[in-house]
Formats: sequence, C-alpha cells, structure tokens
Amino acid sequence: MDALTLRRAQVKSSAIAALALATLAGCANTNEVDPLYRPAENVLEVISVLRAHISDDTYRFEPARDFTGRNVYRSSLLRLENLEQLHADALYAGHMDGVISFAKARAFERLSAFDLAVQSYQLAADQSEELRAEALASADVCDTLQSTSRMDLGLESTGDEEADLLAEQRLSELDPTTVLDEFEKRVAILDELALSVAGTHYGPIVAEEIERADLLRANYFEGIRTTRLDGDVLALSERQRVVTQHAESKNFNRHLLSLADLYADLAVSYAETHPPESLSFDPVRFRELIEGASEIYEMVARRDGTPEKLEASRRLEAFLAFAIRIDRDRFTP
Repeated sequence: MDALTLRRAQVKSSAIAALALATLAGCANTNEVDPLYRPAENVLEVISVLRAHISDDTYRFEPARDFTGRNVYRSSLLRLENLEQLHADALYAGHMDGVISFAKARAFERLSAFDLAVQSYQLAADQSEELRAEALASADVCDTLQSTSRMDLGLESTGDEEADLLAEQRLSELDPTTVLDEFEKRVAILDELALSVAGTHYGPIVAEEIERADLLRANYFEGIRTTRLDGDVLALSERQRVVTQHAESKNFNRHLLSLADLYADLAVSYAETHPPESLSFDPVRFRELIEGASEIYEMVARRDGTPEKLEASRRLEAFLAFAIRIDRDRFTP
C-alpha cells in the first residue's frame, strides 16, 4: 500500500469515528432529562420553592401545585425527606439540620399536621440558634391550633368506617347545647389567635381552621335533624351560616352545594312523609324546598371555570326530574 492510499484510509477512518461520536452525542442530548423534570439536586432548591408559597392565601385560593400536579407543600415535604435519605452522608455534618427541620414544620402546618409541626419547630430551635426565636413562636401557634383541633367531641371523620359509625351513633347521645358551647369556645380561641397573628402567613391557616370548625358544627346539626322537632330548621340555619361566614373561601361553591343538597333531601323527605296525593301535602311548603334547592344548584351551575359547575348541573337535572314526577303525581287522576 503506497503512502497516498494509506493517508486516504486514515482520513476515512477519522471521519467515520467523528461521525460515530457525533451520533452518540446527539443520542445523549436527546435522552437528557428536561431540567424542569429533574429531581431536586439540593436542599436550598426545595426550600426556595416552599418559601415562595409560604405567604399564599390558601383560605381563598387553592394551594399551589408543582409540575406533577401535587400540592406544593406536600411535594416539598416529600422532597426534603427524600434528600435526607439520599444524601445522608453529605448532610452528616448537620449544618443544614435546623433549616430542614424548620422547612418541614412550615410544610406540616399547611397540611394541618400541627402536632408534627410543633415537633419540627422545637427540633429546629434546638438545632439552630438563628432560627430559635421564630421556631419557638411558630411552635406556640401550632400548639394552639392542635389543641383547638382536638375540640371536635369525636365528631370529625377519621377515615375508619367503624370509628365513624360509632361517632354517628353518638350524635343522638350528645346534648346539642353542650356541643354548641364547645364549638363556640373553639371558634373564640381561633378568633383570638387570628388577631394575634394578623399580617403573618398564619392568617389563612387560622381562617381554614375556623371554617373547618363551622363545617363540623353544621354537619353535626344536619346529622341530628331527624331526632328533633326543630331539626330541619336548625340544620338549614347552620348550613346557611357556613355559606354566609365563608363567602370568600375557596370552598364556597362546595358549601353552596351542601346547602342545596340539604334542601333537596328535605324535599324528598317531605314527599315521602306527605304523599303528593294526600290531603296533608302542602304545595307551598314543598315549593319552598324545591325553589331553595334548584336556585342554588343553578347559581353554582352558572359559575364558569369551577369544577363544581358540572356537578351542580347534573344534580339540578336529577332534582328537577324528581320535582316533575311529584307534580305529575299530584295532578294525575
């Protein structure tokens, strides 16, 4: 092989090698994960996202969500816990322990896990002198929130079917006056707390707890409405109270639907107790219940951009079908 032929072979081999490297590089770039979807690389990255949403008004608006669609407070908590496990060696020195505990406490309180928030704040106070004052102050607030959340008389749903069934059985055993007093005390404590934390990120959190207490109170009176002569009136009054007191809540449409559902249940119960063909049937009373339910359903069904819009429309259709059947039964010989 002469020198020219050898030189051409070397150039060709170099070109092929270069092309192969370029192809591999192209494949590597194609498979590279979009930075948006990469896992968090350090603690400060997670904390910066959490800090950006600490002051969000979660009473009036839905909590922010990350790119996965998950609640930003829950996702931040999970990522912090994952980083603690994956980078245990790097975090062994403990320089970030106080910051991590404090951040986890901020996430816990937004998830209504006030007991865990207190523990994390106390841990942060022990781990970081710079965060100690703020951590202890926040721990006191969360401790108050946790103590008021226990004032539910065992009526709050636990997710356990057997426990919830026992709670329902206790409804008729409790004295409504005592229950009302307990709820009044609970809200009074929260109202006082709301004044002391006004202007801080705890404002929406306390407002959510007041809303939760009012909703639990309304659920109680609706649950005992069949055991009292004035049960229907009390149940409606309490549902209307929730709607009035929390008109700015992100759950306002849900509260309206609950009120409409109660009107609908009362209408159905009235038609069952007083058959339309009987002389005891009062058309005026029945029409009041029909209009109460249908008007509220229509109100929610007109609210564009809300998930409750379609739900209200479907419930309205079903309810009007019931109302039409009752009218047909009344006037059909």
